[in-house]
Amino acid sequence: MESENILSTNKNYWDKMADSWFGTTALPEYGVQFITEKELNLFGAVKGKKLLEIGCGSGHSLKYHAENGAAELWGLDMSTSQIKNAGKLLSECGYAATLINEPMEKECQIPKNYFDFVYSIYAIGWTIDLQGSFDRIASYLKKDGSFIFSWKHPLHHCVAMEDNKLVFQKSYFDESWFDLSLDGFTVKLCNRKISTYINALAKAGFVIEEMEEQTDRGTMEAADDLSDRSQKARQLPLSFVFKARKL
Repeated sequence: MESENILSTNKNYWDKMADSWFGTTALPEYGVQFITEKELNLFGAVKGKKLLEIGCGSGHSLKYHAENGAAELWGLDMSTSQIKNAGKLLSECGYAATLINEPMEKECQIPKNYFDFVYSIYAIGWTIDLQGSFDRIASYLKKDGSFIFSWKHPLHHCVAMEDNKLVFQKSYFDESWFDLSLDGFTVKLCNRKISTYINALAKAGFVIEEMEEQTDRGTMEAADDLSDRSQKARQLPLSFVFKARKL
């Protein structure tokens, strides 16, 4: 099946390149050149709370919550290498977490109606089944629990800087899967519209409480001699973050 091929291809990349991404794009950061949790305060106080991270990577976001007094930490990641790195990091820091090496699309031994927060930092976009993943995430949360996730803004994939101008390179409406060359590997992604995320959240039983798509102040106030990426970030968001509540 095509979906299984996509999962296998992407897992292979993360298993091989996990060490290169160690500690990157983790809380309090939500994305590159993007406002942080210190400014947004989407989680608020997590002391005594139960949290599950979807796509936990190297474990640095779990460590962030452990340092802020979270009572129980769970992490899910399709990459065996990432799970090993997360386990090692947390153990060395004296923190415990339940780590599960499975894709977010699969049924896992994760308790239902259990968590105060489920969150994902720059990982939700890898899912091959957005609606199914959101449905499962809703099932893990208590009533009124929060789902917080960030990912690349769809405009970021569509637009490039050319001669100091923004130029559309692909249609915003194109949500087909495509090959992306990354570190000498080919991974598979699709670029979902913002409305696709909103509608999937609604169908899963969430109400959106907040959405942010703001470039960080440092980039906005930097001197004019900027890279193409920074010039682009001044004119459109490179990332977004949602906070939704389970009804």
